[in-house]
Amino acid sequence: MNEQNTISNEKTSQIKELRTKNYTILVLLIALVGTWAYLIWDKSKSDDKIEIQAAQIQAMDADKVALQEEFDQAVRRMDSLTNTNSSLANQVSEQQRDIEAQKAAIKKILNEKNITKSSLEQARGLVSELNGKIASLENQIALLKQENLELTAANTSLQGEKEGLEQDLSATKTKNAALSEKVDIASTFSASSIHISSIDIKPSGKEKTTTTAKRVDKLLVRFDIENRIAPSGPADMYLIVTDPSGKTITENGMMFNSREEGKRAYTALIPVNYEKGTRQTVEFPVREGQYSKGTYRLEIFHNGFKIGERNCPLK
Repeated sequence: MNEQNTISNEKTSQIKELRTKNYTILVLLIALVGTWAYLIWDKSKSDDKIEIQAAQIQAMDADKVALQEEFDQAVRRMDSLTNTNSSLANQVSEQQRDIEAQKAAIKKILNEKNITKSSLEQARGLVSELNGKIASLENQIALLKQENLELTAANTSLQGEKEGLEQDLSATKTKNAALSEKVDIASTFSASSIHISSIDIKPSGKEKTTTTAKRVDKLLVRFDIENRIAPSGPADMYLIVTDPSGKTITENGMMFNSREEGKRAYTALIPVNYEKGTRQTVEFPVREGQYSKGTYRLEIFHNGFKIGERNCPLK
């Protein structure tokens, strides 16, 4: 009986020990499963965090790329303005200097290796401000171009008016020149009642007309002048007397300009104080010393024109 009890107690003790072991194993298993569950949960959280960070980095990269493209477009707009409107852009050089400074600041931020979100926001703000300044510059250049077009049109109009005035002035000058020439020609005196007489002066002083060359002491020229439009005042009459050989009777090779024959040697210059609207008589003696047989010729000039002529034959 005691032996059975002993065996029973041993079995009970073994059962209790086995149960204790089983509980311990179960607790360990539960702890192990919990640990693995925690690790799996923690790893999942870490993966989620990494994915979020990766997404944030990817988004920042995308924002940076988009911002870089927006900045590049702004730069291209600015370069286009500068290249195509260099003469106009010079008038807004101060704005250009501000824009260049802003471009440098944006480039510096975008070239950062580890760009931060705040830096990216700062760059975005600068790009937006840059676009605003470029738009303002475009407006100013457009206004300047319009003003230049208006000035060009005004200059073209003024140039046309100037050319018209110059043409009118040229035409007026031509007309005035033609009128002046007509007046000049019309103011040339006419000569009438032209006489050239060969005179013999007697010892008593009495003068007598003769046609004998050896008796001639002088040739007396006489004629009337008249012009209805010539003003009162001095007028020069040129006399040319040529001997039978065709040589001009002159002193010291005196010359004047005739309008049709160029320079001519003349015999005498007779100043006449003319009174407008009247007919005046001009008289002048021509002395040679010794006269030859043949025909002496008289020509009268005024204003470069020949206004009369007459011959005087001697025998």
